[in-house]
Amino acid sequence: QLSFSDLLLSVVIVPTLLSTVMNEGAKIPLIGCIVQLYFFGTTEALQCLLLTVMSYDRYLAICNPLRYSSLMSHKFCDKLIAISWLLSLSVTSVTVITLATQEFCNQNTINHFFCDYFPLLELSCSDTSLAWILVITVSVPAIVFPLMFIIGSYICIAHEILKIVSSIGRQKAFSTCSSHLAVVSIFYGTLIGIYVVPTRNQSQTISKLLSLLYTVVTP
Repeated sequence: QLSFSDLLLSVVIVPTLLSTVMNEGAKIPLIGCIVQLYFFGTTEALQCLLLTVMSYDRYLAICNPLRYSSLMSHKFCDKLIAISWLLSLSVTSVTVITLATQEFCNQNTINHFFCDYFPLLELSCSDTSLAWILVITVSVPAIVFPLMFIIGSYICIAHEILKIVSSIGRQKAFSTCSSHLAVVSIFYGTLIGIYVVPTRNQSQTISKLLSLLYTVVTP
């Protein structure tokens, strides 16, 4: 599921990115821009939730290995994936519908390499206060709560790893989590910087560099 969401994200973002770089800009209709934003938002929210599920999986594997097979069954995994998809689709729908109801006037140039929420919002000539408040509010259950759960899981995992006597055992346990922890650090760090604590005067260059990390690097 995580690989599929990475693939979907690359298909949605990378063609526009390459076209922008090679042609020093790319044209996209407004409806196409909103559709791109919807798929982008869905995959990002899905990855947040999947990374959270994966942290729980690692917690069970290291902290409760004898009951792992019974607790993390295929049926339970299917339920977690289904819930992740439903939450991702519903959260993204709310933000995209709010953006689509904005009034757009003469400005039509986005200073970005894809249709992201805030660059699009800056083109609106209507009141955007509610849209700003909404996306920050939605980002709390979609980004902050999952991140808190991941941090809690890794605190328990670290405590369990420190109790392992042999250094080889500790290395083996840590190697189970290292790649996941690296992706979580890059992914959530950039998301929080852009969506949870955004500023209206945030440098566009910094914003685009941060966006590259979670749209291209982590996949």
